[in-house]
Amino acid sequence: MLQKYFKGLYLRTMDEAYSLAQNEIVASLEKGGECLDCGASRGRMFELINQRYPLAKSLYHGIEWSQDAVMDAQKNNLNVRQGDLNKALPFSDNQFQCVFGLSLLEHLLNPCRYLKECHRVLKKEGSLVILTPNISTFFTAALILMGKMPSSGPHPDSDVLQKQEELFRVRDESLITDTEGDTPVHRHLVVFSYRVLMSYIKMLGFQEVKGYGFGLYPFPNFMQPVLEKIDPWHCHQMVMIAKK
Repeated sequence: MLQKYFKGLYLRTMDEAYSLAQNEIVASLEKGGECLDCGASRGRMFELINQRYPLAKSLYHGIEWSQDAVMDAQKNNLNVRQGDLNKALPFSDNQFQCVFGLSLLEHLLNPCRYLKECHRVLKKEGSLVILTPNISTFFTAALILMGKMPSSGPHPDSDVLQKQEELFRVRDESLITDTEGDTPVHRHLVVFSYRVLMSYIKMLGFQEVKGYGFGLYPFPNFMQPVLEKIDPWHCHQMVMIAKK
């Protein structure tokens, strides 16, 4: 029963967070210009954006670590290239109207360098949209007091240990665990708190930085919309939106 309850919280949290992020991406692109999808996978975000705002494929750029995903995206004539987001972005200064990374930051070894690069490649008045888990949650604090690992990460490099420490499995059952691989894609490596991430984005010179929280666990879903506005700092997922 508890697992079903928390899975319901998680699904609602992710739906709301992704909906807001997509709204902000579309609003930015309506001003014209190119966009950069970081962690583009097979180009799913292009499909979702295109349903809301017809976007020419020439204006869409994606960068993805998995070569298999890149090849699948390219088969659909999407401009997605293989690259390592821990390193410098292979794009020009002031190139993009919008740069977004959804459920990406927590998988990077060098997320601060990545955010610096986002600032560099964005046009003046261009938008950055980031969606990532928040380590500073009441749920995480409770897990630590219980002697458990934080559910949001960082995750240990052991499939057995991660499974043992997992209190409730809420993620997609089809997700292939790659924790022990040489180049893990799904493992969380660095997880920010709401306050720290917002502060760092401002330090980089971004303007009009806005933060939103989704999922104040363990409260029920009907209370979430109000609680998220009262206390976004301790929600499970956070969306940061900023202008250069």
